[in-house]
Amino acid sequence: MPLRLYNTLTRSMEPFRPADPSRVTFYTCGPTVYDDAHIGNFRSFLAADVLRRFIESPLCIVEGPDGPAPGPRSVVHVMNITDVGHMTDDAAGGEAGEDRMAVAGRRIAEAKKSGKLPAGASVDPGDPRQIAAFYAERFLEDARTLGLKVAVEAKDTPALMPRATQHVDGMIRVIGRLIDAGHAYVVGTPGSRVVYFRVKSFAPYGRLSGNTLEQLREGEGGRIAAANQAQKEHPADFLLWKEDARHIMKWPSPWGEGYPGWHIECTVMAVRGLLGADVADFARPDGESIIDLHSGGEDNIFPHHECEIAQSCCAFNAEPSAGSFARMWFHPRFLVVEGEKMSKSRGNFFTPKDLFARGVEPAALRLELIRTHYRSNANFTEQGLKDAQRMIDRWRRIADVGGGASSGVLKPASAHGRRALDEFTRAMEDDLNVAGAIAAVNTFASACEAATPEDAGVMHVIDAVLGVLALERPRAVTSDIGIFAAGVDPDPAVVALLEERRTARAAKDFKRSDAIRDELTAMGYAIKDAPGGKVEVRRA
Repeated sequence: MPLRLYNTLTRSMEPFRPADPSRVTFYTCGPTVYDDAHIGNFRSFLAADVLRRFIESPLCIVEGPDGPAPGPRSVVHVMNITDVGHMTDDAAGGEAGEDRMAVAGRRIAEAKKSGKLPAGASVDPGDPRQIAAFYAERFLEDARTLGLKVAVEAKDTPALMPRATQHVDGMIRVIGRLIDAGHAYVVGTPGSRVVYFRVKSFAPYGRLSGNTLEQLREGEGGRIAAANQAQKEHPADFLLWKEDARHIMKWPSPWGEGYPGWHIECTVMAVRGLLGADVADFARPDGESIIDLHSGGEDNIFPHHECEIAQSCCAFNAEPSAGSFARMWFHPRFLVVEGEKMSKSRGNFFTPKDLFARGVEPAALRLELIRTHYRSNANFTEQGLKDAQRMIDRWRRIADVGGGASSGVLKPASAHGRRALDEFTRAMEDDLNVAGAIAAVNTFASACEAATPEDAGVMHVIDAVLGVLALERPRAVTSDIGIFAAGVDPDPAVVALLEERRTARAAKDFKRSDAIRDELTAMGYAIKDAPGGKVEVRRA
């Protein structure tokens, strides 16, 4: 069955129909690099990565102009990095508040003063470009550790992860086109000029989010600060350019030295990155979408993606109201931690680096972040991480048989292998039902009592989509007291208990020795005595 996805634009399940079934164009809204990306951000990025991997897989069939088109196929995936310091007051449409890079600069200065900046890091807290480069590199480290393919590819092809600051010239050209066509207008006087998009010039505005212009007018007091409304023709008109001498990062333009609005960035980077087009004269025929697939977190639906559609169609489509920018819009939902919204004040705010430092294996973190259906809120838990690690360990025992196998097309002879691939594929074809796909993998693992190289091959075909087993495995750490399993950090408190236990056993105080074992179990560790007086330590 061809792949079917929920299209946010139409609010319905649809067959995925790329313009060219052999080459899919896919744009993902990436991070704004004024801080470290958290696991909620990565939940969205990894959902897009799994979708991309499945579309590339030989298991995936898509709808083509001549009927179902089997894989494999190439996916050109572009993911931006926003390295412009937009303003902190989102309610004001990006026009008020403080430059986010200034906030980041203070945070970095405080970290330097307290000695909490990572060892070897050198960044000037007063230089916004250094700040952006610092956080961009930290994001890429986490992304590559978690197997985000576009981040891995960008090592050799940086254009796949474009920086907004590299494309301000294109933004200025597109804004000029929108003004010339009557879709944007300039207000203010020299020194304080602003360019707004005229939402009433694009009749379908609101189709993606379900908002209407009348609703947006009625809600103007809540969503948009009143101080920024006086110059606008309509409360929903959004920022394309702002002349502002106070902004840290600014560029010359026909409308004064200033900075671009958030939404215009992705329009330019998507068209340039996926189509290699000159945005000054690029055009699409009536009603023809510009790219195949666009993803982002559900918080991007409005206003960001709504505005992207409007400005992109008005800039590039011969008949804007017939376009939708992307054929398919894919929006993963939010992540909560232990049933609560993630918050630094609650102590449940995690970045991948936080978890890696605690000994969480990248494969387990990736699996925990992808295994809930993307259109359901994911509940991230400690127990979930433990369950994910157990699955990884179980799958690896199969994948490693015979030294592993390639991830090419397989026609397994075993009934359980054929059934696993069929059930896995059916689940993924059904709106990327990763939970159902993982259930199929676990059923397959149970059937592999004595795994064969063919079983390993099946597991590798599956993992080419899930992307967990190929991640780098942490190595075991050996000390004079214990052998700490891969992914287990030799915590000083644990080491101290192990030394106390060794002393108790030498004194034949087995009651204390057993009590320490129980204490370690309560801390989440399992221990096993090994030859040579050492102790093997792993997660319980």
